[in-house]
Amino acid sequence: MLNPGVKRREVFGWAMYDFANSGYTTVVITAVFAAYFVGTVADQADWATLAWTSTLSLSYAIVMLTMPAMGEWADRHAAKKKMLMGVTAACVISTVALAWVGPGQVAMAVICIVISNTFFSYGESLTAAFLPELATPEAMGRVSAWGWAWGYLGGMLTLGICLAYVLWAQGQGQTAGQFVPVTMLVTAVIYALAACVTFALMKEHAKPQLTRLRSRSRWQQLCQTFEEAKAYKDFMQLMACAVAYQGGVAVAITLAAIYAEQVIGFQPQETMILIFVLNIAALVGALVFGYAQDRIGHKLALALTLMGWSITCVLAALTTSKEVFWWAAALAGVCMGSSQSSGRAMAGLFIPSHRLAEFFGLWTFAIRLASIVGPLGYGLITWITAGNQRLAIGATTVLFLVGLALLLPINVQRGQNKAQTQD
Repeated sequence: MLNPGVKRREVFGWAMYDFANSGYTTVVITAVFAAYFVGTVADQADWATLAWTSTLSLSYAIVMLTMPAMGEWADRHAAKKKMLMGVTAACVISTVALAWVGPGQVAMAVICIVISNTFFSYGESLTAAFLPELATPEAMGRVSAWGWAWGYLGGMLTLGICLAYVLWAQGQGQTAGQFVPVTMLVTAVIYALAACVTFALMKEHAKPQLTRLRSRSRWQQLCQTFEEAKAYKDFMQLMACAVAYQGGVAVAITLAAIYAEQVIGFQPQETMILIFVLNIAALVGALVFGYAQDRIGHKLALALTLMGWSITCVLAALTTSKEVFWWAAALAGVCMGSSQSSGRAMAGLFIPSHRLAEFFGLWTFAIRLASIVGPLGYGLITWITAGNQRLAIGATTVLFLVGLALLLPINVQRGQNKAQTQD
């Protein structure tokens, strides 16, 4: 299951990074700060949802333009771990800074989110690049799934601690402006402590490739990597597929709390419980489909989850009942865990081993492009239609259906063989 020379503790250390950084997405991007930004910082202005999605889109655009060059440098110097340590520290510090964002401080909130989410995304890409070094192709689905499962556990732990504090603070009569900053500090501390486990256990297995020529600029490197990746037909097709379906996943991650509170009528504590349950479902989905995809195939596993996502969007758009929305959220959780795990594992199969960080940087380009297309499109629809979020979530179904159509031409065996012949 593991590659020669890889110890189980290294895989545990690698999975612990998913554990570490999931608290950021769960608490900051999904459950707490997103709703706090729209409802309190921006005071429920008509432009608030669009401002939130635009802020995230700006951070993703930065990552898109810089990550392939950073990945190429990391591959050339065998410095993925060193770079991961640096971007983690930057994300933790900027998450701490979110604790000083109060009502009305939109500019400060935007700056802190752009910085923290940019460095979070760098870390997500770098840790994904370690996967093919750790697991054999036959076990990559399972190992990827264990990483995501640990991630959802980390997200639940962080959110659970924050939820307990929020319930206590509300009992003391505190407002969101008082208790949300504390949740940012909790998130940052857990991120830092768990990431230290990764840095203690995980090794850098790559060798420096200092004889490789590099481009003169990050933009040139991006263009060069993209041109060279065209030789990997199935990898490029998978990236196109990911731009579509990950756009829909990004909508769920960044706007679930906002939709639950403003459309369905959830209270903040109900929303946090909802996201907690969603993480449990995602953990189950990641594990079940992680093992299943090694048996039924990565392509079929991903196709099933995209169909599940389409059903979820339709349910969320049509229901006015909290009970039905709970079921939709549970289905979304299962699909979230399985789709993210399947996509990362498939990408790992299609990438040559000597260019992992560089090509995963290109994969990050696709994922972050999706993170712009999905949420920004959602925000524009709500702005144009004077706040019709039901129409926006219904339109998200199209992204999953397009992703499914783009998945069909992919030949997993051909893509894997192409990557192996280049090693």
